[in-house]
Amino acid sequence: MTAPLRRWLTPAVAVLTALAILAGPTPAIAAPSTPTPSGHEEDEEPELLTDVIELRNRQYAKAKSQLEKSKKRQREFALEIRRAEEDLEALRPQVSQIAAQSYRTGRIGAAAILLDSKAPDTFLKRASALDELNMVNAQKLSEVTSAKTRAERAKLELDGEVREQQKLTNDMARESREAEKALALVGGKGFTGGLVSAESPVARIAPGRTADGGWRPEGRTEDDPTTSGLITPRTLHAYKEVRRAGFKRFVGCYRPGGPWEHPKGKACDWSLQNSGFSPWYNNDTRRYGNDLAAFLIRNADRLGIYYVIWNRQIWFPATGWKSYSGPSDHTDHVHMSML
Repeated sequence: MTAPLRRWLTPAVAVLTALAILAGPTPAIAAPSTPTPSGHEEDEEPELLTDVIELRNRQYAKAKSQLEKSKKRQREFALEIRRAEEDLEALRPQVSQIAAQSYRTGRIGAAAILLDSKAPDTFLKRASALDELNMVNAQKLSEVTSAKTRAERAKLELDGEVREQQKLTNDMARESREAEKALALVGGKGFTGGLVSAESPVARIAPGRTADGGWRPEGRTEDDPTTSGLITPRTLHAYKEVRRAGFKRFVGCYRPGGPWEHPKGKACDWSLQNSGFSPWYNNDTRRYGNDLAAFLIRNADRLGIYYVIWNRQIWFPATGWKSYSGPSDHTDHVHMSML
């Protein structure tokens, strides 16, 4: 039996005594000594949470840039519409005057002006000028009206585009905030070194949940798969769910003697190694501990987690992560206590 394993089997010092030494912000964690091969490598690594945060921030920046471009085009179309309206307003007096003249006398033609002309050259000049005025104003009116219609349609389509892009930008901003919160939930970048999966499997709800959301008290009634002792049904359920999530390295639950959760069958210590206990020393062992702790924390309400201790930090559902100091710095295993 290894020395670390014997240490695990001795009674644990009271966790609540250690809580008196809880500190504030989570510091960056340095790798402990005692390198020991883990003998385990994951075939396919899930996406890192820090990579997700970077991707979300990139997507947000891209969406925001596209939104600003569309808003600029939106303003340009609005300006085109205003200019067209101003041109139409400037043309209206001339058009109204021509329309009134046409209403009184009919469209001025060569024959009508010729009857009122004293000389042929005067008639031709007047007829040509009036006819050209009619045609020019009618053409301008048509062009400006058409331009205004096109600008209005384009702006209408762009308004819809801007609404969708605004929604996308808001979604990207929300997802970025949620990813940052998710990282804080599992200890932050300094604590995890960024080596933590973006997601965890969803655990099945543990037995013993009451109608008001609490948990019924339980005694040691179930065989402990890791020792010859007994554990509670809720601890056994959590053990099975952690294993089902892929964490299958060495673990010990029931331990006789001493106070607190182990002798009550309400705690398990999840090693980073396939056999025995040794501190994390590389990305594989550190990430294994990070991901295991993250699984417990993300599923705390479903499993009935009391607290988690890992890598010199302790997590309670009500307070989050705090610095932890005790006889074990928990750099070689993740401790799980159940309600």
